[in-house]
Amino acid sequence: MFDVVFTEKAISKVKSLMPQNGKQAYLRVYVAGGGCGGFKYGMTFDEKVDVLNDFQLEKGGVKIVVDRESAAYIEGTEIDYVDSLQGSGFTFSNPNAKSTCSCGQSFSA
Repeated sequence: MFDVVFTEKAISKVKSLMPQNGKQAYLRVYVAGGGCGGFKYGMTFDEKVDVLNDFQLEKGGVKIVVDRESAAYIEGTEIDYVDSLQGSGFTFSNPNAKSTCSCGQSFSA
């Protein structure tokens, strides 16, 4: 079974960013080609779930979807939110990455 880990800080930040339009919103986590490492992480809010192609998770009250292709790259990844003097944003600690770039937002598999 597929799983990713969200820290309490990450869940709290996602909740603060969730659309408040009354529609069901899912956090879609995905991997796309690009970035200096070959692949880059992405997250967006989505109102649709592909029941045949998406894994569905719930973490701290946040409903999360990940497509099967992305899941192969991010299985076991820990997603955190960091707020520091150098900047703030989500970070990904991916045990499947062979290397990561200095920005922390792209990797090679």
